[in-house]
Amino acid sequence: MRRVAVFCGSRTGTDPAFVACGTALGRELAGRGLGLVYGGGRVGLMGVVADAVLEAGGTVTGVIPEFMSQRELAHLGATEMRVVGSMHERKRVMSELADAFIALPGGLGTLDELVEILTWAQLRFHAKPCGLLNVAGYFDLLLAFFDHAVAQGLIRPEHRALLAVEEAPARLLERFAQPPR
Repeated sequence: MRRVAVFCGSRTGTDPAFVACGTALGRELAGRGLGLVYGGGRVGLMGVVADAVLEAGGTVTGVIPEFMSQRELAHLGATEMRVVGSMHERKRVMSELADAFIALPGGLGTLDELVEILTWAQLRFHAKPCGLLNVAGYFDLLLAFFDHAVAQGLIRPEHRALLAVEEAPARLLERFAQPPR
């Protein structure tokens, strides 16, 4: 594993634990020599994670749609910034560059990215680790929904198991490093 894509909010949210976890994740990635691939923004949790990686001496690859870059939302300190034509292209490029995927708290865009990358894993378009950091229980209801869908026979248990869930960045990255069962 060389690079990890992180999906997260363009806002920081109301719980200080979100920023703390974003900072810890960025430091953990850099400390393990793992590059960050992310949405390219300088704002919200995206900016927090990127700043933490850079401050810890790591590399940051941003992938941002042109319309967002033109709004001056791009992180100017990123090691590399790829400007793409659309949100769809952004997800494709991020998935090509990354060896694993992590979701932090975020809104609709974060959910879109997480569910699409899980769908791609389910369809065997990739076999890369997928996880989320359930900071302060942020994803509890989403995880309950996934479990409900399994109970209702709409998601297979093996597909639900594609998503690793932890509260601490170090623990999630350790799970990613373990061989699949």
